[in-house]
Amino acid sequence: MKFGVVTFPGSTGDRDMYYVLNSLLGLKTEKLWHKDRDLKGCDFIVLPGGFSSGDYLRADTRYSSIIDEVILHAAKGGYVMGISNGFQILTEVDLLLGTLLPNVKQKFISKNVHIKPQSKSTLISSGLDFNKTYEIPIAHGNGNYSLEMDTLKLLNDNDQIIFRYCDAKGNVTDESNPNGSVENIAGISNKTKNIFGMMPHPERAADYELGLTDGKDIFESILQMV
Repeated sequence: MKFGVVTFPGSTGDRDMYYVLNSLLGLKTEKLWHKDRDLKGCDFIVLPGGFSSGDYLRADTRYSSIIDEVILHAAKGGYVMGISNGFQILTEVDLLLGTLLPNVKQKFISKNVHIKPQSKSTLISSGLDFNKTYEIPIAHGNGNYSLEMDTLKLLNDNDQIIFRYCDAKGNVTDESNPNGSVENIAGISNKTKNIFGMMPHPERAADYELGLTDGKDIFESILQMV
């Protein structure tokens, strides 16, 4: 499998993602520029975290040439994953349901949180330990995932909720919800399970030198299932 990491103006997680995929995991990985019209044969496209279009005029990102290619890739069943700002982009171009609103306390949050895998049918979670919590960093000001209640029921019924925020013991509580997301949702997939979005940054928790490697398990889950 060949991975492609997209860089938008304002991206900050693109180099971290490329480093994890290419250097730590030894995977074939391409750097993709937002104006590219060629995905260079990549099977799995990653939209990284950061502040594309200033993180407040993200509609501009929709007009990047590569977004049209990503949408076509996804429509053919190709894999797409959005991290943090990348998750926001996927909701705004209607590849994922819901929307990301400002954090409930109106503050930017940068800290480690715990998440608990939920979906047993997505690439990025099915290979994980469902009796374990995973400590992963977040860094966002607009991470409050919101959607209508009937749509939320569809996500639950179709096993599309990938992760929920929890405490270190795995309890899903209001106190463990860092941003106000409905039902503590930290990540979702589309109905056909080839598009994934999550607010936490697994690429920032994948290197032993950082003292945190839970994120590496998420990437290894992908590799186990393809």
